Order: sequence, then C-alpha cells, then structure tokens
Amino acid sequence: MNDAVYLRPLNLEDAKTSYQWRKDPDIWVYTEFKPNADFTLEQETEWLRAKLNKANDSRFAICLHGTDQYIGNVQLINLDDAEGEFHMFIGEKQLWGKGIGKSASKLILEFGFSQRNLESVFLFTHEDNIAALSIYEKLGFITVGKHNNQLKMVLTKHMFTMDN
Repeated sequence: MNDAVYLRPLNLEDAKTSYQWRKDPDIWVYTEFKPNADFTLEQETEWLRAKLNKANDSRFAICLHGTDQYIGNVQLINLDDAEGEFHMFIGEKQLWGKGIGKSASKLILEFGFSQRNLESVFLFTHEDNIAALSIYEKLGFITVGKHNNQLKMVLTKHMFTMDN
C-alpha cells in the first residue's frame, strides 16, 4: 500500500467530505476530541478556513492514487522549536486496515523531518487503539507518558527510518 496514497494540501472544498466524517461517531471512538453532532457544513468550512490560515500547521488530505479520492487527514500542527504534534485519521471506514494509515504517516513524517526541519514529532493516542499503536511503533515512536487513557508517543528525526 506504500504507493496507494499521496498527500495534498487540504482546501476549503474538503469541508464537504470532512463534514460527513465529523458526523460519524465510529471515526472518533479513540480520540479525546468528540465532534459536535449539531455542527453545520458552514461551521465546518469556517473551522477549516481558520485551520488552513495557521502558519505553524501543515495539514494534508490523504488521497488514493488512481482515483484521487480524498479519504482522510494527516497533519503536523503547532510547529515550534523544531517540534510538531502529529494527527491522522482515515475517514473512509472501508479502507481501514489496508495499510493506508502507515503509508500516510510515513509521508507526513518524511515531510516534517525534511521540509519543515523538525527534530521531533509527538502524538497522543488512546491506549486501546491497537491499529494506531501498531503503526506508530513500526514507525519508531516510543511511549513517553500517559494521561487518562491517552498515551503520549515521541519520534525523533534520528529514530525515524524511511525503511518502515
């Protein structure tokens, strides 16, 4: 699946799709963030507009090669002092478990370490999110802390290998 996806910058048109994902509680099971079910498409668009205007964020759409279908988001946010916070989700549930999350994660990490000159990336993931933990551990992330059910994991540029 390494060649199955590519990343492109998120754009306002993506709000139409991400709005649908926001309404699906299955997508948000393992996140601390729980979307508001009453959120409108207009609010989603304005939310995305505000996020896209943040200079210290790099937000991308995960897309399938061949069809260009937008299937999820991956981002490095709050970039500061050579560190960034990683987030990723696949919104198209029929594509879960296909290796796409690992491929997209690898692409954003390569971007972060080479293009944004990051020295480390951290993330938070639910301790029961076995699929995510498997991806992150394969990519070299290590657990450095825990708050409630959320594990904090870190990956340094030195620890990341592009062979994953």
